[in-house]
Amino acid sequence: MFRYEKRLMFPVKVKKRNLKMVNAIITQYGGPDGELAAALRYLNQRYSMPDDQGRALLTDIGTEELSHVEMVATMAHQLMAGASIEEIKAAGLEKHYGQRGMDLFPVDNFGVPFTVAYVGAVGDPVADISENMAAEQKARAVYENLIDLADDEDILQPLLWLREREVLHFAMFRELYERYKNLEK
Repeated sequence: MFRYEKRLMFPVKVKKRNLKMVNAIITQYGGPDGELAAALRYLNQRYSMPDDQGRALLTDIGTEELSHVEMVATMAHQLMAGASIEEIKAAGLEKHYGQRGMDLFPVDNFGVPFTVAYVGAVGDPVADISENMAAEQKARAVYENLIDLADDEDILQPLLWLREREVLHFAMFRELYERYKNLEK
């Protein structure tokens, strides 16, 4: 079902350490509106879709969201690379470091761990696709906030690319939503 290529969908090559930005970006890794929540949501919802078109779309977007998880994790890892204990403390990451060291852990930017409670699904295609459109809009808004905080092109370019994917996913879900909504009538 999957073919894994050892390259990101969009290159991430952050050269400058910025632990404050890690503290912001991490929410797209493990936060409620982040990529992990979206991937799990879509890959679980696909089973309750009434046709192959819905199942295929949720599989495709859910799989792509997993690649976004990898991109965000890569950004966070590169932004932290080589950080000293003093830098970790100055960025407010000492609790994370104390428990996880330099490993990434899916949390939001408040340190709240990822939970499957973020995975919205009710088994109704119209309701689930409506939730997915909202999820894509929330992710877009978060990326726009992160773009406002970023001042390095090496961070900005992947964030801009990820934001555009959210816009595209919203449009794809909206088309499916309209199709399913019309089937109900």
